[in-house]
Amino acid sequence: MELTVLLVSFSVLLVLGVPVAFSIGLASVATILAAGLPIAVVFQKMVGGMQIFSFLAIPFFIFAGELMLYGGIADRIVRFANSLVGHVRGGLGMSNVLGCTLFGGVAGSPLADVSAMGSVMIPLMKKEGYDADYAVNVTTHAALVGALMPTSHNLIIFTLATTGIASVSVFSLILAGVIPALLLTVCNLAAAYYVAVKRGYSTHGQFPGWKEVLVALLGAMPGLLVVVIILAGILSGIFTATESAATAVFWALLVTVLAYRSLSWEHFLKACAKACKTTGVVLFLIGISSAFGYFMALYEVPQKTGDLMKSITSEPWVIFLMINLLLFVLGTFLDMAATILICTPIFLPIASQFGMDPVQFGIVMLINCALGLNTPPVGVTQFVGCAIGGVSVGQVMRSILPFYGALGVTLMLVTYVPSLSLWLPRLFNPAAG
Repeated sequence: MELTVLLVSFSVLLVLGVPVAFSIGLASVATILAAGLPIAVVFQKMVGGMQIFSFLAIPFFIFAGELMLYGGIADRIVRFANSLVGHVRGGLGMSNVLGCTLFGGVAGSPLADVSAMGSVMIPLMKKEGYDADYAVNVTTHAALVGALMPTSHNLIIFTLATTGIASVSVFSLILAGVIPALLLTVCNLAAAYYVAVKRGYSTHGQFPGWKEVLVALLGAMPGLLVVVIILAGILSGIFTATESAATAVFWALLVTVLAYRSLSWEHFLKACAKACKTTGVVLFLIGISSAFGYFMALYEVPQKTGDLMKSITSEPWVIFLMINLLLFVLGTFLDMAATILICTPIFLPIASQFGMDPVQFGIVMLINCALGLNTPPVGVTQFVGCAIGGVSVGQVMRSILPFYGALGVTLMLVTYVPSLSLWLPRLFNPAAG
């Protein structure tokens, strides 16, 4: 009875358009009342869910990303990417993919990536004769790479969601995302090139020469070094994953204030306000989801879901495909953080039972969630991209299949080729294997 109240109330509230965090909280309160338990249990679980030291990395990573967004990093990254591949067919599309990937590695946020790179590249591509739907699709899909990068706070959120289920270190998850991020970039480049050739987009200019590429790289290097600093610092033991987030903020301030001199006081205050708002939303969602997860564990939702899947098939590859399909469907209705917090306790035990490593599952989860960011009705990166491009979501969706294909290929490879996500963690930490 209580489980029915939990799931039905949560679903009804979502359908009514109640924000996800409030839907989770109200569903938890309704379940408490149905079970006859003290309502204080909900608040105890909320507070306990947020009181974890490693969560300090979340506001630091978010703040670093906002500083990079408002500090003018995007323009220099665009120049470097354009000097490298701008001369090939559909060159601005290719430059867009590389630029979004590089800025995603710096900011660690698909939404910040679309906001920064989209505001530069989408109008430029339209001016050069590219269709608006192509410009938006290239930008929004390339930006999703940011969810897998070392600066992504979603990596931290996933490690929280695994508490009590499996032991997943932030360090292993950071390393696990590197190769899939590169693979997704290659697939996005292929999709952008395929559509450019199919539509007959022309080339723009000649290769400027390696000297120009080197000059552009040196200009962008201070901003790009944040990823190198984080990885090198963690691998060398200089600082922990949590301390690396604080280091990212310090480096972002050095680059934008002293090196580039592009961060004004007004933009600094905007970055602070945006970081505080985003952090508050994320931590509130984490606290609410802790209470929701408590009830799912209490009423054995993961076990019952696993039993249902096993009654359909016992083939691991089919189970993994079913998990991906369910995550994709749920990701179209839930925000990325909410999907991670709600679905990880349900599907991680099932995936582990059929042989998938928890670290590998984390990357599979993040790719699925990234796909949801670009799918209506809750596709926030797509909405931002369409707003910048002045094009409707419906028009963008009509030409989205090649870019979905790029994400789908990456997702299937990461799902069925474990070494793509596990090779680096096992190389630097053999105990992880």
